[in-house]
Amino acid sequence: MITEAELLKTDDQQLDELFRRSPAGEIPRGPMEGLAVFPQAGPAGARLLAGLVRLTAWRGKVFSADGYLSNRLSPMDILSVVALVGFGPSRLDDQECVVIDYSHTSLVFGGVRDELRQVGPHLYLGLIWLAGHRIGWFTLRAPDNGNAQDPSRGNA
Repeated sequence: MITEAELLKTDDQQLDELFRRSPAGEIPRGPMEGLAVFPQAGPAGARLLAGLVRLTAWRGKVFSADGYLSNRLSPMDILSVVALVGFGPSRLDDQECVVIDYSHTSLVFGGVRDELRQVGPHLYLGLIWLAGHRIGWFTLRAPDNGNAQDPSRGNA
């Protein structure tokens, strides 16, 4: 079973392979903890950058039962940047994934599309597309009552 901490140490090719072989899984519900993944930065750099993004900008997503989500932004956990959520084919391999589509809900982020596949129990790997180009990775995991260690802090 792969962990969030291991994903932070994984290179781009390995993330690509893991995404391709993973199922779409269920659409998450409720709040999800997020981490930006920077494979090009190396394990130590990826952990540092993930922590910096989490502290200053993006903390995860909140999925509603009616097919929408909001991003959790800033240290104050402000809900913003709404998107539509549903199943669809991945731009990477044309296989089913959870699609997060901002094109109908945001003027600023309308060119962004996220794709999710479940890589472990309550753990998703996300792929970010901008204007049809692959630009990054992230993870989402279900919160577990504060018992999880934050892998961006190097304590996992």
